[in-house]
Amino acid sequence: MTGRPSVVIQGTSQLDARAVYFVSYDGLVNNNSFQKNGLLTHGGHQYAVWYTATRHAVVARRVLGGSAWSTVTLAHTLKSDDSHNVISMGVSRTDGRLHLVMDAHSDGFFYVKSVAGLLDHPASTSWTPSVFGAVRTTLDGLALTSRFTYPQFVPTPEGRLQLSYRVGISGDGRNALTEYDGSAWTALGEWSGSTGTYTGAHGSSDARNMYLHGLDYDAAGRLHAFFTWREQNAAVTGADGGITNHDTGYVHSTDRGRTWRTDAGALVGTTGTPDTVTVTDPGLVVDSIGPDHALMNQESQAVDSTGLPHAIISHVPARFGPCGADYVADRTANGRAFHLRKDSSGTWRKTEIPVVPSSSQRTRLVLDRYDNAYAIFPYGRIAGASKSSGYTDWAPLYYGSDLNAFGEVVIDETRVAADNVLSFMYQEKSVGTTPSALHVVDFALPA
Repeated sequence: MTGRPSVVIQGTSQLDARAVYFVSYDGLVNNNSFQKNGLLTHGGHQYAVWYTATRHAVVARRVLGGSAWSTVTLAHTLKSDDSHNVISMGVSRTDGRLHLVMDAHSDGFFYVKSVAGLLDHPASTSWTPSVFGAVRTTLDGLALTSRFTYPQFVPTPEGRLQLSYRVGISGDGRNALTEYDGSAWTALGEWSGSTGTYTGAHGSSDARNMYLHGLDYDAAGRLHAFFTWREQNAAVTGADGGITNHDTGYVHSTDRGRTWRTDAGALVGTTGTPDTVTVTDPGLVVDSIGPDHALMNQESQAVDSTGLPHAIISHVPARFGPCGADYVADRTANGRAFHLRKDSSGTWRKTEIPVVPSSSQRTRLVLDRYDNAYAIFPYGRIAGASKSSGYTDWAPLYYGSDLNAFGEVVIDETRVAADNVLSFMYQEKSVGTTPSALHVVDFALPA
């Protein structure tokens, strides 16, 4: 049995009746879809993080299948109205700790971790502020950078916990990794570079940053990363004010992020050395697109059961012509989402998903136990495609109109494997800075 993609709503639970609300960078601090993870499942429990109307950082848990959330308020308040200052969670399986990094956008971060064993023995461990240590501005004494952004926790196959982050600023930054072994954090170093000259149809740029769609290990231990480049020099665009993102690239690592290779296997970077992955390295691009088509950064990726990488990317197709000075307006009017994947023959395939996003925001990707694909669009809309069709039968599955969601949603990437449920966090639309309700909605996937 291969199953057809389908979703059956199981219910919605409320995390907070009055979560903090402000729109910045066309997003909400509690619902930026690039969070990894704002919602996760481990050991029969689901965990969520957000900021309240009083700007306090909180972490909550519930038994899978339950509706009641238990909340712990942490000793930290959101420092600015910046939607990039998300909270990300990670699990270190070696010692059963929950780790949180939060509240950073090209500046200092805040870190807190639980007592050992909290996630392994939830029924017998109290869920109170006392189980979390002090909020720190280092990783247990390891200082990383004063310009820190985009934390993403990634558990390794053997149970260590890696933290990916950007050093620097938009248009001139580098990706870096650090690793926790159950006793201490170790900085592995930077692995992408910002140097080199990129020349497009309209001009050149000598600095940039690599925006990751994610980092994900497959069952064989290979680490996969899709990305886009953002150039610092706006001259590469056809109109002032456009977004300078271009191309979808792909690299992988077979040694836990120590070295990086192209899809063809060529070595292009060694973490912690001057030989980092740069825009001038050959063989990186798997889908070529110039910087005048409003390509979104940090969209989505997943790896199927056979180790093949998939991504969702979105941009304005060439049939609509080049984009103008307002990429948000261009994407809202004409942006389309695409399923980009590598097939079993090694060929990269790109399929336009026939659901119009009508939004500038990001779409998320989930694969079920049969490797059927699900695209979760802004406002909580869901479309699906079957592996058996070669992912050619994309069709709407859920329209999301009853959610009243603002835009992007935060996916629980870990829950599908745990109990075959698609779960995502969303916040209701509001006005100005009026707080609004934050929810988690659950959908059963094919058995």
